[in-house]
Amino acid sequence: MTKQEIIAKVNELIAAPSVCAGVKAAAETYVKAQDKASADALVKALEAEVCTVDELIGLCESEQGKKFFGAERAAAMVEQAKKSKAEGNKYCICPACQAGGKIYENREAL
Repeated sequence: MTKQEIIAKVNELIAAPSVCAGVKAAAETYVKAQDKASADALVKALEAEVCTVDELIGLCESEQGKKFFGAERAAAMVEQAKKSKAEGNKYCICPACQAGGKIYENREAL
């Protein structure tokens, strides 16, 4: 990814409704500073928060996931996640993990 593409993906991450506060703050700092320290902080935040599609499936199939999302929604999310995985996607189906995963994969461009 080019620097412009990575900045666009970071802005996509910031705008994602599913982004957690810590990742959003790190992403906003990176967009403003675009230095090594802010890039390293963003990578660290992504490592801690971005979920794989397998992790999502495991969560949604668990009792905890069914309680959190509701059984019907959790089952629907499992179905979506399995379809996404079959299409070759590695990350959770939410917009934040999708964008965050791409940024993480291309962290050398930060």
